[in-house]
Amino acid sequence: MTPFTAVVLFVLIWWVVLFAVLPFGPKPDIDPDALTGWRGARPNPMIGRKVIVTTLITLVLWGAAYMLISGPWLSFRAGGFLALPAK
Repeated sequence: MTPFTAVVLFVLIWWVVLFAVLPFGPKPDIDPDALTGWRGARPNPMIGRKVIVTTLITLVLWGAAYMLISGPWLSFRAGGFLALPAK
């Protein structure tokens, strides 16, 4: 895997994980707006914490993907989808 491919893979995994992490935590306001009745999201969505959690989860997933792609277990060059390591 080239460095460019590794970075692109990291960004793609990070983006998908971000959208998986975003819904956790925010709760609507208990009291709706008197004029519109809109409750909306709470004023502090904790975006910084979600970015950190997203990055940590992505590092784990990216490391697993990097090891799988770079290792001998998954190879399209050996003629089959699953090429077992040579003994």
